[in-house]
Amino acid sequence: MPDLRPDTAKDRWTHPAVILVATDLSDLDRLMPFAFEQAVETGARLILLHVLASAAVMSSDAIGMPYYDPVGALESATNTLEPWCELARHKSIVCDALVREGHAVRQIEAVLRQFQVDRLLLGTRSRGKLGKLLLGSVAEQVLRSVNLPVMTVGPEAHLPVQGGDGERVVLHATTLRETSRPSAALACQIAASQGAKLVLLHVLPPMDEPATHETGRSGQPAALDSAALLQLRALADETGAHCCSCVEPLVVHGNPSIEILAAAAGQHASLIVLAATGRSVLDNLTRDRTIYRVLAHAHCPVLTLREPAANPAAAEGEGRRIAMQR
Repeated sequence: MPDLRPDTAKDRWTHPAVILVATDLSDLDRLMPFAFEQAVETGARLILLHVLASAAVMSSDAIGMPYYDPVGALESATNTLEPWCELARHKSIVCDALVREGHAVRQIEAVLRQFQVDRLLLGTRSRGKLGKLLLGSVAEQVLRSVNLPVMTVGPEAHLPVQGGDGERVVLHATTLRETSRPSAALACQIAASQGAKLVLLHVLPPMDEPATHETGRSGQPAALDSAALLQLRALADETGAHCCSCVEPLVVHGNPSIEILAAAAGQHASLIVLAATGRSVLDNLTRDRTIYRVLAHAHCPVLTLREPAANPAAAEGEGRRIAMQR
């Protein structure tokens, strides 16, 4: 088994020095309570970033001719961000606002590099008329491209009630693949830093359905349960030996997204940690929609970490195949 002891990168992922909050300005009321909570817990600096797109700052003059008003757009965005920076400073949090113009994803990636950001905080768009969650093209592309923890705050996420007697819980849903170990280690380190219990969840196929080739298993449900539980206990022992004092393995049957949400609600989880399977989160959304559904309905933030490709050449080939089919 791989060594799950924290290294420098994972230390900074667990205790970020810099957190980037990428905002479209309409989601600040939802994002900032979580940003403040994390900054207070870790001592991180907050950077609030809004990217102006040319089409978003077009206006019309008296005769209807469009014109570009970068100064007005910059001033409006700055005036929206600055009160949040002031509120952060009252909480003794270092907070700066950035407004940039250009391609949103490229600007976010540039800021990540420039300020050596350790964690990215994103919001999702509100639901549409059909009740579907809209991640938005920017969020999808960012989730596809970055190699650091991305915390997404969905429309139903809220801070835990203060003053409760219950312990904090971090829920990590794992596929038990070797490539999912980094996200398990990260979940354990975060749980340890918060004094929280870590729940390691693995979802098997429904009891009335046979195991598929995707699970890599065959046999009766009882045998599958035993085998999965043994692997979870081994992972719990391994991760717990390095950080967490309380790790609980949990095996259930059913639809992955439904069971993840049910476990998170039943355990009153303050954070869900998921590995982004495949080449990217977007590819995972295309395949089974699990992360999509969890983001849509989770009552707490969801932290995703891209899995390293077990076979980079094969992963690249699969990515090209999917792209050609779209």
